[in-house]
Amino acid sequence: MEGNRELKSISDWQAALAESKEKPLFIFKHSTTCPISAEAFDEYAKYLHKHPNADITHAHVLVIESRPVSNAIAESLSLKHESPQAIYIKDGKIAWHTSHWRITEQALREHLQ
Repeated sequence: MEGNRELKSISDWQAALAESKEKPLFIFKHSTTCPISAEAFDEYAKYLHKHPNADITHAHVLVIESRPVSNAIAESLSLKHESPQAIYIKDGKIAWHTSHWRITEQALREHLQ
């Protein structure tokens, strides 16, 4: 998905978190086996296609395929892991997060603009 990078390693995550002190970061935690996550990912794709905020770095992590990265995100942010999960980080700290059915194109547009 254009404009959206995948975090595949803990070093990818650490670099993205460090960069969030200069440019806000949005992370979508996605389970490739969960139908709820698939619907939320579709909502995220609609947001990226229609309304992406160019001032934010957009990234995703596949929670099953990259479990250590998913766990590192939860641990670094002291945030309980959920999937699907949307996390917006500014200045290295959580500014907003939500999960499951609350991840909609409209919610993303409202919180990421």
